[in-house]
Amino acid sequence: MMKKNERFRRVFVIVVDSWGFGSAPDSDLYGDEGADTVGHIAASVDSLKLPRMRQLGLFNMKRVRHIAPVQNPTGYCLKMREKSNSKDTMTGHWEMMGLYIPEKFITFTESGFPEELLQEIEKQTGHKIIGNKAASGTEILDELGERHLQTGEMIVYTSADSVLQIAASEETFGLDELLRCCEIARQITMKPEWKVGRVIARPFIGRKAGEFERTANRHDLALKPIGRTVLNDLKDSGFDVIGIGKINDIFVGEGITRVLHSKSSVHGMEQTIDIEKEDFHGVCFVNLVDFDAKWGHRRNPEGYAWELENFDLKLGTFIPEMREDDLLMITADHGNDPTWKGTDHTREMVPLALYSPSFEGSGLLRTADTFADIGATIADNFSVPFPENGSSLLKYLI
Repeated sequence: MMKKNERFRRVFVIVVDSWGFGSAPDSDLYGDEGADTVGHIAASVDSLKLPRMRQLGLFNMKRVRHIAPVQNPTGYCLKMREKSNSKDTMTGHWEMMGLYIPEKFITFTESGFPEELLQEIEKQTGHKIIGNKAASGTEILDELGERHLQTGEMIVYTSADSVLQIAASEETFGLDELLRCCEIARQITMKPEWKVGRVIARPFIGRKAGEFERTANRHDLALKPIGRTVLNDLKDSGFDVIGIGKINDIFVGEGITRVLHSKSSVHGMEQTIDIEKEDFHGVCFVNLVDFDAKWGHRRNPEGYAWELENFDLKLGTFIPEMREDDLLMITADHGNDPTWKGTDHTREMVPLALYSPSFEGSGLLRTADTFADIGATIADNFSVPFPENGSSLLKYLI
């Protein structure tokens, strides 16, 4: 039953992972001045058809090749700056739900992990380690996958993010053993000088270089959020908080009442469409990771464009079935310009599109100084405590 002052019974927050909308004001501090995920994708392909997102008004806010502005948008749109000092998955999602993370997580991009750390992982897991460098997940499999199959040595690598990733064959090493080793590595990396944001299990299949393929059984072991989020307050107040994709991993279960793991971004949207048919009361929080993992990091603008068009098609199923008291929020957690140098995330503004069948108005809203406006809007709607950061947008949604 809805509360007296409750505007929306169900809120769907869909994170198009890494869909940046142009350089942030401080992007020069990250070496990302000029990065533009959506703009450079559009400029790199022969066509880009996103009619549902266009109709929401996203491309009135950001002009790109192939997509003209729409005269009468159906949604409200704005850009958001990240307040936290990062361009990381965890900080982006945590900030959406009200936190501010002033310090960057520790990274080992330049030098690899300390030998002392690797020796401790080897000792406690019983497996030797190879790799130990910053690398693309597909490239390091081509380089070391065959050796791993022959020796059983674990492939350990990192990226520009604060992550320790362990890759192993799902067929020969075993998924359970990989997860066991990652849980050990997570405990070891709680030591302050080694405290990475996430330890990630990267299972793969295949027998030789060029044919290795990572599976959907990835698992992230993240640090707990540094404080309470809006999700905690929703759960404590008896609302449903459904996490789809890697949301549960990012928040380490904090504030989540139901978990659905996704095999792909398309599968994640299919799960969201299924949840839409249910009569839950609260928030459905979705992360669609393939944009980032399969296309952004691999610097593939054509693949990214294809994924965007598939997402738009799924919106064509989702939006017509929305109820009058539903709210849809489409956003991103950082950028990952697939035309940019290296394989890192990019410090960019991110979009926020808001839509409900009950809207009588639409248009562009002011730029937000923090992603936490999402969490503040949700808190305002459900009358739970406001987060430390963010301002509610609810009064603008008429």
